Amino acid sequence: MCTLEKRGDLFHLTLTGDDEHRLHPDTIATILSLLDQVKSESTRGSVLITTAHGKFFSNGFDLAWAQSAGSGAIGRMHQMVESFKPVVAALFELPMPTIAALNGHAAASGLIFALSHDYVYMRKDRGVLYMSEVDIGLPVPDYFSALVVAKIGTSIARRELLLSGKKLKGEEAVALGIVDSAAHDSAEGVVEATVSLGESLAAKKWSGEVYATIRKSLYPELCKMLDLTAKTPNL
Repeated sequence: MCTLEKRGDLFHLTLTGDDEHRLHPDTIATILSLLDQVKSESTRGSVLITTAHGKFFSNGFDLAWAQSAGSGAIGRMHQMVESFKPVVAALFELPMPTIAALNGHAAASGLIFALSHDYVYMRKDRGVLYMSEVDIGLPVPDYFSALVVAKIGTSIARRELLLSGKKLKGEEAVALGIVDSAAHDSAEGVVEATVSLGESLAAKKWSGEVYATIRKSLYPELCKMLDLTAKTPNL
């Protein structure tokens, strides 16, 4: 399901297997637990890199699991939306730079997971970004919209992402300011590029507490929605 490995200053969180990495409640709980572990083991110079195996980074919530409940489907959807919110909060509160290395497609909550990182790298040859809610008739959770507004600078980019049902490839995503880089021709190339970035950030040996406080101060409305506050760190 998920693994965590520490190599030097870099934590590597990986969604394992060749499936779509759907965010079932059990998967969400595992990710949150691993992020708690990363936080507890962090030191000056720590960096998190999150990636996945196979064709998908994550294809979003486990809709099949929700629909299998019949009349209880709405309740299960609400459960996933609410249980995923602490994952987003944990990433914004993590005392280190965070990098998402997209090995493939990132859709719906899977894309929100990626955008919750400080940096997002994706492949040039494969993988799309896709907010599917408008196509499948599901409302976008309020904290999803707040994150998109906070992280994506232009109304045109936000429209393309949330209101068009468009599947954005790497170069277009870079042009719209949604991801940082899409110059890589393989999943290995994306990971190598993020490791290089991670090592350069780790070498700065920043205070993680200060870093997290500055991060939260950049997104006050979103952090308020996530019940996070930008406290003054102990220096």
